[in-house]
Amino acid sequence: MTNRQTVQILADVLSLTSEDKNGKPVTELCRKANISHGRLQRFLGNLTGSGLINKIEYDGKHTFVITSKGKTYLEEYRKFSEYAESFGLEM
Repeated sequence: MTNRQTVQILADVLSLTSEDKNGKPVTELCRKANISHGRLQRFLGNLTGSGLINKIEYDGKHTFVITSKGKTYLEEYRKFSEYAESFGLEM
């Protein structure tokens, strides 16, 4: 098993936040993305800072939802990943 690269983790977090229009709480993102809370917080800071996700309060909890810019990034990442794999490269 190989370690995931930063772009793969970012894509995983974006993919998870796109699953639910009400967003995903931090604990669920930690569990499903298989990443520690501290490390996830750094990724969430980068993603919110670049406008790929938004932090919102829902049912008294902070949740994260993907933005249209995030959806575009995720779509392009998936296309590039498929293209790279067609040449036998791993992302």
